[in-house]
Amino acid sequence: MVPASLSVQPVVDASAWLMPWLDMAATAVFALSGALAAARMRKTLVTFMFFGAITGVGGGTLRDVLIGAPVFWMHRSAPIAICLGAALLVWFTPRRIWPEQALEWFDGIGLAAYSVFGAAKALSFGIPPLPAAIMGVVTACMGGIFRDMLAGVPSIVLRPEIYVTAAALAAGGYVALISIGAYGWAAMAAGFLGGLILRFAAIRWQLGLPAYKDL
Repeated sequence: MVPASLSVQPVVDASAWLMPWLDMAATAVFALSGALAAARMRKTLVTFMFFGAITGVGGGTLRDVLIGAPVFWMHRSAPIAICLGAALLVWFTPRRIWPEQALEWFDGIGLAAYSVFGAAKALSFGIPPLPAAIMGVVTACMGGIFRDMLAGVPSIVLRPEIYVTAAALAAGGYVALISIGAYGWAAMAAGFLGGLILRFAAIRWQLGLPAYKDL
């Protein structure tokens, strides 16, 4: 029997051209969310840049360590440059031009994109489908967790609204479609849109999962 991680490899390789673009887009929107968190707290430019960088590359750093890949921003200047550029963009633009929920919207876009990218990168390194999907969730969620910890606010994953579930839908949907032979770009698009729509719906209508109740 062919291992699952090997059977999906040709499909993952065929969509490899999309991965750098998805990576850069996710890094940019997550960095924007980090800088907007600093703006809400009226911090200095250095704090803007630090929040942008830790939010933009935090989840991907942990993913690369766990799957045994070279840490992506240590070998390319573009990810950190994008994070710093996003921080400068927020710093030099009036706060009034950013919608009240801009942080949440940008975070939602980054969540969906990084969920798919993280799972795809894990598969490309030979990680089996289920752990690969988990790596997608780790990639998507850890940057926001680091941002919230630094900001001193309750972590998004501890709030009742749907967040990790949206990341799991995006990453799990992508991996499932790849595993049944879907085209790489189609699986990426479906996973991204599924996670994005669920997260945006949660933001718009305050959707959440039921909390535990002792019987």
